[in-house]
Amino acid sequence: MQKATKTILILFAVIGISALFIYAGKYYSDIKKYNNLRDSTYSVYALPVPDSITFAGERVPLENFDVKEALDKELHKITYWHSETFLFLKRAHRYFPEIEKILKKNGIPDDFKYLAVTESGLTNTVSPAGAAGFWQIMKKTGKSYGLEINNEVDERYHFEKSAKTACRYLKDAYQKYHDWALVAASYNAGQGNIDKQLKRQKANSYYDLLLNPETSRYVYRIIAFKTIMENPQNFGFKYRKKDLYPEIPFKEITIDSAVTDFASFAEKHNTNYKMLKFFNPWLRDSFLTNKYNKKYTVKIPLTGSRTKDYVKEIINPDSIINTIEF
Repeated sequence: MQKATKTILILFAVIGISALFIYAGKYYSDIKKYNNLRDSTYSVYALPVPDSITFAGERVPLENFDVKEALDKELHKITYWHSETFLFLKRAHRYFPEIEKILKKNGIPDDFKYLAVTESGLTNTVSPAGAAGFWQIMKKTGKSYGLEINNEVDERYHFEKSAKTACRYLKDAYQKYHDWALVAASYNAGQGNIDKQLKRQKANSYYDLLLNPETSRYVYRIIAFKTIMENPQNFGFKYRKKDLYPEIPFKEITIDSAVTDFASFAEKHNTNYKMLKFFNPWLRDSFLTNKYNKKYTVKIPLTGSRTKDYVKEIINPDSIINTIEF
């Protein structure tokens, strides 16, 4: 009897161990399949640095290892900053056409539209130092170029006027440096700081200067944005045209007197307060005193331009950019 019991126990043990091995084998097989699937569906790749590139028509000296590696760093950071870079691409579709016109009209190289991306991501943001708007203009600088800046009106947030002010600064800086990379660097660090370092280091090129960490990266970030946004498919960004933000039509009206309540003003013009402020972020309060009866041009969105029916009308949903199946 004891012998039979012992045999049964051994048999159960063998069966149990066998089952354990079978389960373990299946488990590790599943893990292997998962890893193979993961490897086949998602990979992170090193990005190639272009053999040659220009910024504002000037050659970037990529034969210098420090220059090449600085650009390489920014290409990787921006590319693998997926969500933000996608938003930059979406916003660029809305805002670049008008920015390009302003740059061209003012004699500024087209590549400087990427300076606005670097500065603000094409949003009306405010920096810790107090720079504001798409072009991150400081209050003192804005006033020196004639922008109105007070509690009710801040034209650093005015799309066209701020862009034109940035152009004036860039043009003035070019008259000094005759070098667009130094012009861009001065936009970040200020001309006084760039002048000091050029003299101190006995250099005449941005690419030869040792600068503070932010300005040392600044021009490379602009160039990296240019490289990626000109050919986003080369860096893995794929989207349809309807995924991008469209330009939204508006009409303009002139006001030359006080507005006591912009909510009522918006309602009168068949829109609402939120949309009025979206199109006119330079209006900083819910009213406008305008005691000198100055003329202001206010943008009013056209009726229906907020609806998805309008988007369908101006964009062909089947249009594909950087072909991708959904």
